[in-house]
Amino acid sequence: MKSITVNTLLSYKSEGKKFSCLTAYDATFARLISLAGVETILVGDSLGMVLQGHDSTLPVSSNDIAYHTAAVSKGNQGSLIIADMPFMSYAETNQALLNARQLMQAGAHMIKMEGGEWLAETINKLVRCGIPVCGHLGLTPQSVNTLGGYKVQGRAAQSAQQIEKDALVLQNAGAQLLVLECVPRQLAKTITENVDIPVIGIGAGPDTNAQVLVLHDMLGLNPKPARFVKDFMAENHSIPKALQAYSDEVQQGVFPGDAHCFE
Repeated sequence: MKSITVNTLLSYKSEGKKFSCLTAYDATFARLISLAGVETILVGDSLGMVLQGHDSTLPVSSNDIAYHTAAVSKGNQGSLIIADMPFMSYAETNQALLNARQLMQAGAHMIKMEGGEWLAETINKLVRCGIPVCGHLGLTPQSVNTLGGYKVQGRAAQSAQQIEKDALVLQNAGAQLLVLECVPRQLAKTITENVDIPVIGIGAGPDTNAQVLVLHDMLGLNPKPARFVKDFMAENHSIPKALQAYSDEVQQGVFPGDAHCFE
């Protein structure tokens, strides 16, 4: 696969071409994922749950993400690598700059942060320093304690309007990608149409520009999968075939289906 860049994804958006994203935490899976044609790899703080055994992403450190980003970068065959900024690693702009530098030097091509308009100044500074940023709105797992659990966001009118506003603020601050997690499909569709940057959905319906899943979820390893998850191993019986099926179904608009959406 030809190396994917931010400009590649922007061109996909303008052309109406869908792309896929999966989490990875090591060189072996990074290689398999990129060879399957998955355009973007997320070194997610989900590693705290699927690798470290925690009940949330909160214990994950910047050193943890940097370690796994370095491993992923060694196996990657051309996908764009996005690294999560973990809990409390970007509460202040200077702190964000230092931690983002660590992840970029470990091999990331872009960093991801959870939060709305309060992040605008930090995003602007990061981008001016040469660090591409992906925003993350809707269900933001690092805020699970203030949200009262892992719940769909944006169902109430005021909440939906705030998410729409935040999306535009993040874009205007310089964010070049946006993740929408666990929001009603119509809200995701509206935001995707109203912003110029590509939108990656997870539990956000079929109308976003891309989809992302946690690797362990789409391989059927989670005993209690979320509604928006599909087990691609069930029909494909091998990891490479499952990864290829996921990539194909996202690009063709087959996944997610109605059963994976929130109304």
